[in-house]
Amino acid sequence: MNYDMLKLENQLCFPLYAAANKIVNRYKPLLDEVGLTYTQYIVMMVLWERKSVSVSELGKRLYLDSGTLTPLLKRLERKGLVRRARSSADERVVNVSVTEAGDLLKETAKNVPLRMGRCLPFVPEETQSLYALLYKLLAGLEGE
Repeated sequence: MNYDMLKLENQLCFPLYAAANKIVNRYKPLLDEVGLTYTQYIVMMVLWERKSVSVSELGKRLYLDSGTLTPLLKRLERKGLVRRARSSADERVVNVSVTEAGDLLKETAKNVPLRMGRCLPFVPEETQSLYALLYKLLAGLEGE
C-alpha cells in the first residue's frame, strides 16, 4: 500500500496552516502598538467599515463561532472600543457597534496593512492571485 498521501509535504492543509500562523505572528508586533490581538483587529476592521453589525453577521463575515466571538467582544467592550446591545426589533439579536474610542483607534491602525504588505514575498499581481484563490477556497468550503 502506498502512503505517499500521508506525507506532510503532500498536504495542502499544512502550508495553509503554517503560513497563517506565520502571518498572524508577523501581525503581533504591529497590533501590539495598536493594543489589539489579531482577532480583535479583524472585528474592528468590520466595525470600522460597517459601524454596527449583528453578532451573527460578524461571525459569518469572520468565520468565527459565537463561542469565540462572545468573550472577544466582551474584552473589546471592557476596553471601551465596542458596545453590545440587544435589538429593539428582535431581542434574540445582539448588535455590536463601534464606540467613538473604537473609531479613533482606526487612525492608529491605518498603517498596519501597508506595513504587513512589506512582509510578504509577493509582487502585487501574486498577492491578488493568492487573495482570489483563498476566497475561492473559502467559498467552496462554505458550501459543504
